[in-house]
Amino acid sequence: MSVLSAKEIMEIIPHRQPFMLIDTIEELESGVRAVGKKCVSYNEPFFAGHFPTEPVMPGVLIVEALAQVGAVAILSQPEFKGKTAYFAAIKEAKFKGKVVPGDVLMLETEIIKVKGPIGIGSAKAYVDGKLVTSAELTFAIGSDK
Repeated sequence: MSVLSAKEIMEIIPHRQPFMLIDTIEELESGVRAVGKKCVSYNEPFFAGHFPTEPVMPGVLIVEALAQVGAVAILSQPEFKGKTAYFAAIKEAKFKGKVVPGDVLMLETEIIKVKGPIGIGSAKAYVDGKLVTSAELTFAIGSDK
């Protein structure tokens, strides 16, 4: 059973369709880590052009999905309510496998450091238990909306 539904996720982060790239949050330790799920469907808008004869989820969108999961982890804290987490850096991004329609993408982001409005997350994405993407994500918490 999910910890947060799509509607509840939208109460924490500002992303909306078609750019909200997580369906549910499966585990949440506010300020520490979150695990999200994305059920990848042929109906994703990016598959129309990436690639029409061999649909593959773009790696940058997997990284964005990982960042959204991390944003839920950090922005679920009361002191960050109503704020936005922005990318500040992406380091060590590695892509080890394809993500295709029908895959269930499990997204894990652990907040490993926070100093003021800046933080770093260690992020990993899996399909069927196999690591497909990893990266270190630096974020900056912006002011209220």
